[in-house]
Amino acid sequence: MTTISSKSWLYNLSIPFPCALYTALSRSGLPSNEKRGDPSQHRQVADQEGPKKNGVAYRRPQFDSERYLRGPLSVNPATRLRQMLAHPGIVVAPGICDGISARCALEAGFSCLYQSGAATTALPDLAIATLNDFLEAIQMVCSLDPTPVIADADTGFGGPTMIFRTVKQYARAGVAALHIEDQVQTKRCGHLVGKQVVSREEFLTRIRAAVLARDSIPGGSDFVIIARTDSAQVLGMDEAIARPQLAADVGADVCFIEGVKSQELLRATVVALAPTPVLVNVISGGLTPSLASKEAEAAGAKIIIFSLVSSVAMIHACRSAMQSLKKTGTDYTSARGMDPTAFFKTMGMDDIVAFDCRAGGSNFKNM
Repeated sequence: MTTISSKSWLYNLSIPFPCALYTALSRSGLPSNEKRGDPSQHRQVADQEGPKKNGVAYRRPQFDSERYLRGPLSVNPATRLRQMLAHPGIVVAPGICDGISARCALEAGFSCLYQSGAATTALPDLAIATLNDFLEAIQMVCSLDPTPVIADADTGFGGPTMIFRTVKQYARAGVAALHIEDQVQTKRCGHLVGKQVVSREEFLTRIRAAVLARDSIPGGSDFVIIARTDSAQVLGMDEAIARPQLAADVGADVCFIEGVKSQELLRATVVALAPTPVLVNVISGGLTPSLASKEAEAAGAKIIIFSLVSSVAMIHACRSAMQSLKKTGTDYTSARGMDPTAFFKTMGMDDIVAFDCRAGGSNFKNM
């Protein structure tokens, strides 16, 4: 092991960087497709510190679900998400697109949020958004509340070392979990046609890199790694099930098959991927039917995300307000009686004023 200086881009800390990263990633590769056979036959389990060593599936005792069944919910978002995954019930995470939508989700009582890559910029989801774009969005959202945020990380934004950096920066920003997918770098929204995916080996290299990065965080981390595959629409469901099975072998905590086309198919994938939890993504009009959270739970899914719920609602509401303003010359109708005080209360004004008073401030006493 070699130590990277504090001036490094790697987390801006003196941390051990696995110098054998490339070696580890290549040597821990799985057999060829012809020799692999049924991935479930390879799912042996042993205590170890690295992903898929000596053909034995990755396991860290600290992540055993029993550990997260005890005690109150943690203030650490990643630990809290693991507690939610360990307890019965489905985790429902509405997609957010900015701080205002996050505030609305929290106000509605949601216990988990999802930061969609498609909602990160005002551009189409066509591999345009960068790591910095994603970080800018998630840093602001994660600063609002300890509620866990699951964040899209596209393909990891590059090769193994870039994925290493991505995981470290997401964790540092306060994200509870990210998902990394197997599309090519010039990716697109998973619910658009014409997708292309990388090989199994390259996908598993991405997941290994993410796991190595998480496991190298000083002091240990409960950060959750979600393996997403878009191969169902390209290579078929057999491959779409095989890839997350193998990803779980190298350390993925949750499996995510994009574009599962029926509740029955979702149920079958849950069975095939057990005991690894399964995430399902629902977008109205997308590849997956508009399942309600109870329907997804009945099929065995552990997490359901509604990626564009706030973005689409915002477009409809904002479009209507702008058209009304253009037509009438006033915002009275679209405001629906919400004055500035009511608006800022939604943004957390009461908590901020109360904090100012506790600290001895007096500027906001007459709000």
